[in-house]
Amino acid sequence: MTTYREGAYVVDAMTAELAMVVRPSGALVVLQRPGTDRRWEADPDALRLATRDERERAGLSSNGMGVTE
Repeated sequence: MTTYREGAYVVDAMTAELAMVVRPSGALVVLQRPGTDRRWEADPDALRLATRDERERAGLSSNGMGVTE
């Protein structure tokens, strides 16, 4: 099983959405769309790390650690 650290930005292959890893939830992972309160659970094997370009297009800083102003 693939694991991701809390705060990592990933792309959910099932929804094609960029999200931040909030926490594990049993066999699943809780994700949150940046800048919103929208959360959902996903299978960690359906996730991949977001690329720098994907993070920047979403308005996140190049280090992936926060939202740019």
